[in-house]
Amino acid sequence: MASEERVREMPHNIILEERGKLSVSGVVDVQSFDEEQVLLETVRGMLLVRGQGLHIERLQLEAGELLVQGEVSLLEYDDSVQPRGSLLGRLFGR
Repeated sequence: MASEERVREMPHNIILEERGKLSVSGVVDVQSFDEEQVLLETVRGMLLVRGQGLHIERLQLEAGELLVQGEVSLLEYDDSVQPRGSLLGRLFGR
């Protein structure tokens, strides 16, 4: 199965526990992140997470899973943002 087909079939779920622990499935890539914002490419579009003290606790792109810890104040899908390619690829010039 082509990787693009696999991505489209990947389930996408968001679980926010007590506004302090965010689990996201269906993650294709992390476009950018810092303590106040995480921008994710998901199978359902670009997802913006805003808050304070955010940090990525676990990232498993092969499984499409992400766990963010910190105080989450906003979750927003933003279709105006286009994916820019892999964060690791941009870091290492790929």
